Amino acid sequence: MIDPLAAEARRLRTVELLSAGEIRQRLGIGKDRLTALLRDVPAPEWTKRPNAKDELRARAVELRGAGRSVPEIAVELGVAKSTAYRWVQHLPLDPDPTAEARRRAHAQRMSEARWARHRTARDAAEADAHERAADEVGAVNARDLLIVGATLYWCEGTKSKPWRRDDRVTLVNSDVRLLDIFLRFLEGCGIDRSVPHYRLSIHESADAEAAARWWQAALCLPADRFRRPTLKRHRPKTTRYNTGAGYHGCLVVDVPGSRELYWRIEGVVAALGGGPKGVGSAEGEALG
Repeated sequence: MIDPLAAEARRLRTVELLSAGEIRQRLGIGKDRLTALLRDVPAPEWTKRPNAKDELRARAVELRGAGRSVPEIAVELGVAKSTAYRWVQHLPLDPDPTAEARRRAHAQRMSEARWARHRTARDAAEADAHERAADEVGAVNARDLLIVGATLYWCEGTKSKPWRRDDRVTLVNSDVRLLDIFLRFLEGCGIDRSVPHYRLSIHESADAEAAARWWQAALCLPADRFRRPTLKRHRPKTTRYNTGAGYHGCLVVDVPGSRELYWRIEGVVAALGGGPKGVGSAEGEALG
């Protein structure tokens, strides 16, 4: 059976050539309802507005070909610089690579000069904030290190789950300062740096051996405690910024026979949280 409302909506569209707004007003229905009724029914030609900026776009291309800059094009055509750039970004201002490189170098020098004073003031403020924070911390005692290390592990380390009990201390991270704090925490718990197993998790396009040597030197780690690295597969379509000489992958620190240490970390975290005994363990997570 044909829906009378749908038939009328289609008639208004194809015979009277009304716009969607006019049809909604005539029938007293909403936009979504009308869209469903007019599915596959093309709009009248008179409702299709031509692209008013086609001529401006063509003129922008002409001006770019004449050597005009994006700001100049934007002013002359009365459009935003972002619009002008979008229209002519495929057209370099100067096809001469030497001249283009010279222009970019000049722009960079101007930018550096403009922001140099701001950066100097910002760097000075940052250094002052660091110094004041260091004064506030003062000397770190064994209790401080215990609290910081346990909290750090609970944020970054692996933890047991209600469905998978694994009371073992394993931490993965790429921040050398954080890892140094964690290793000092382990030393405070009686675990020397020669005890854990170490392994790199690193992109396959990087130099894993050089990265391992870097970690060994940065954290005073014994080379014979390093296991074979885990290589991450290369994905050409992914834009990666952690590349080059500064990329060393993630370091995995795995402490063997660490069940009691794991329980100790749970206890510290539970005490800091003020919760009931056992919260933070696999059983405690199950309660949540």
